[in-house]
Amino acid sequence: MVEYQGKAAFGGIAIGKIVEMGKKEAVVRRWHIEDPVQEVERFHRAKETAAGQLQELYEKAQREVGAASAAIFEVHQMMLEDLDYIDSVVNIIETQEVNAEYAVSMTGDNFAEIFAAMDDAYMQARSADVKDISARIVRILAGKDTAEKSDEAGILVADDLAPSETVQLDKTKVYAFVTRFGSTNSHTAILARTMNIPALVMTPVPEGTAGKTAIADGFAGKLIVEPDEKTLEFYRARQQEEIEKRRLLAELKGKPTVTKSGRSVKLYANIGGVGDIGAALQNDAEGIGLFRSEFLYLQSDTYPTEEEQQKVYRQVAEMMAGKKVIIRTLDIGADKQIGYFNLDREENPAMGYRAIRICLTREEVFRTQLRALYRASAYGSISVMIPMITSLWEIRKVKEIVAKVQQELAEQGITCGNVELGVMIETPAAVMIADELAQEVDFFSIGTNDLTQYTLAIDRQNEKLNPFFDAHHPAVLRMIEMTVKSAHKAGIWVGICGELGADTELTETFVRMGVDELSVSPALLLPVKEKIIGCE
Repeated sequence: MVEYQGKAAFGGIAIGKIVEMGKKEAVVRRWHIEDPVQEVERFHRAKETAAGQLQELYEKAQREVGAASAAIFEVHQMMLEDLDYIDSVVNIIETQEVNAEYAVSMTGDNFAEIFAAMDDAYMQARSADVKDISARIVRILAGKDTAEKSDEAGILVADDLAPSETVQLDKTKVYAFVTRFGSTNSHTAILARTMNIPALVMTPVPEGTAGKTAIADGFAGKLIVEPDEKTLEFYRARQQEEIEKRRLLAELKGKPTVTKSGRSVKLYANIGGVGDIGAALQNDAEGIGLFRSEFLYLQSDTYPTEEEQQKVYRQVAEMMAGKKVIIRTLDIGADKQIGYFNLDREENPAMGYRAIRICLTREEVFRTQLRALYRASAYGSISVMIPMITSLWEIRKVKEIVAKVQQELAEQGITCGNVELGVMIETPAAVMIADELAQEVDFFSIGTNDLTQYTLAIDRQNEKLNPFFDAHHPAVLRMIEMTVKSAHKAGIWVGICGELGADTELTETFVRMGVDELSVSPALLLPVKEKIIGCE
């Protein structure tokens, strides 16, 4: 038994024989040509054929993995029309009087090198995309525009997989895919997540493993080759657990989250980072109702930069394939302390310097996050949610800062998406002025954890007060109902993202109140969905 540690691109357990995937790449030779004009024309014809193939791939991907993931192939078509790329190919053909295959191959290698040398991990991953495009044109020029495929079912192992190859995989025969190279930021990895195929990248599997029994652990990011019986038994049990989860999912997946009377309720997932998205998708999340952005800060030794944040937000938006992603702005303080923020010790931190209070007094930190969020909004459906609002002046100040950020980005020629701006309702003060707050924002999301704490005047971190803490207290439920009425009167939607959202004892109550959206942890999506469907 040998274990090879890679990086997890998408979770899941697969057991089966290893199937090696080779590529029928055209051998690129260099030769002298007599008519450069004719050779340039040959290149352009091949480029047009490639564009047609990419359009077909786009349409196939749109049907199977959604419009946002399919956009990869629109990007590839745009890369095909990149003037620098075209000029490079044409220049090599004309100045060196060489064949188009060689010119395309050289250009692809050169551009891939440029991308690979960049500091930005996302741009490094584009190296594989330009290689994919160039290899496609070369195969067309050589009359060999197909990759070698295997009809054998198993765990697919390859040096790397291009997005075009990934989207054409027969999912009924691919238990998992494992690549020796690649990146978790690559479009291939994003496609794998969307297609629900367990995937590992950067896994140092030696050649010669084809036909051997293996276990692909997409959670731990490792491939176990020729496992012993004890290991097999362990993973078979885990696989059965996953199968049972998928069975439940298969019964509910695709069904609208609609009550018996026809009322629709959105069911979103709460996540702490990119690693949670696989579970959200597997459990049929209709979107992300709460992305806890503070985890980016908690996991760092210093303030995360605009670029670092933008990459994460962009990745989440792309992986969710056009579904709504609601990102809560920095919410630290109280029980979430970060050393490099140098926050003073407080006698009552739950009532103190936290969340939006920090952001409005450390505006540069807030502006950095907002710039990252609005830049990332161009790649999906991102909404921004502000925590701990207690007064109108706070949200108006937030909107003022947001407007300046949007203006800056526009002046820099940076495109942004249409971003909804919402607030969390988690204090009695916010509830009591909810009718006025609703005039300022696009949505409410009720944070029931803090709302219960502040309504009952009970510190939820104090174990001695557990007997007094009643999340079902009539006062809490009335606060929620008041918020829903205020939101709907103003014509905006309202959701719940706190722990009560997953409390199936209250699901019918929330549906009756008119709550539009519930956001819960991925593991609880299906039980809540089942409950909603059963409501009158």
